Amino acid sequence: MGVVVEILAVLAVLGVLWLATGVRVVQQYERGVVFRLGRVRGAVRGPGPTLLVPLVDRMRKVNVQVITMPVPAQEGITRDNVSVRVDAVVYFRVVEPVRATVDVQNYPFAMSQVAQTSLRSIIGKSELDDLLSGRENLHRGLELMLESPATGWGIHIDRVEIKDVALPDSMKRSMARQAEADRERRARIITADGEYQAASKLAEAAAMMDSTPAAMQLRLLQTVVEVAAEKNSTLVLPFPVELLRFFESATGARKDTAAPVPPQPTGPPAVPPPAVPPPAVPPAVGPAAARPEPLPEG
Repeated sequence: MGVVVEILAVLAVLGVLWLATGVRVVQQYERGVVFRLGRVRGAVRGPGPTLLVPLVDRMRKVNVQVITMPVPAQEGITRDNVSVRVDAVVYFRVVEPVRATVDVQNYPFAMSQVAQTSLRSIIGKSELDDLLSGRENLHRGLELMLESPATGWGIHIDRVEIKDVALPDSMKRSMARQAEADRERRARIITADGEYQAASKLAEAAAMMDSTPAAMQLRLLQTVVEVAAEKNSTLVLPFPVELLRFFESATGARKDTAAPVPPQPTGPPAVPPPAVPPPAVPPAVGPAAARPEPLPEG
């Protein structure tokens, strides 16, 4: 009887040891790949407790969460010969734990190296404007370049994004000058367009006032009212030249109706005859010339 109890106790201890060494717990975000004597078992162990054969089975857990991997900054020369420094970020996850475990030794390191080489390649194929403003196409290109090797490793690429593009200081200054010149050009065009529209409206207003002289007087009175509303002690009243011309034309019309000017002869002017000098009297000669005149009687 005592021997049977000892055997049962030994079996119980062995059972406890087997449970302690053979039971594994797989988390919800993990999958278990079981190796039995070095060979992969067909089924991948899901989340929850799983039982292994002690000293025979070995399980490797694979994380199936989305992994965010920053790509170190890569220096390169664009297609238009501009030196840039670009860094990116890759989002990927494992969809086939067996292939990610068996087909590649260290899939995070492998993905990092592939991402760096693909980023350098995409820099050399792109222009600077594409890196700055057309990044959507570059993201799709990088994703396609990474998808090819990642599929063979049981990895799915969720998305790839370029984080920053570092430019030389000289290129930054050149781009700033170009942007400033472009803004100045647009400002000048807008100002010229406004001047053109204002000149067109002023020309239409001038034509309307020219056809109606009283409109100029009304406009002048309106200007006086607007200036007087400011409570100024001195009022400078501009006198338009058109109003002077109106008064001048009215005054000329009155003179024409009051004193008509007689018609002027149309022929050549008359020339007066030349003046004839009187005949000269010769002086007296002889004794008569020396005779004294008689004195008057007293």
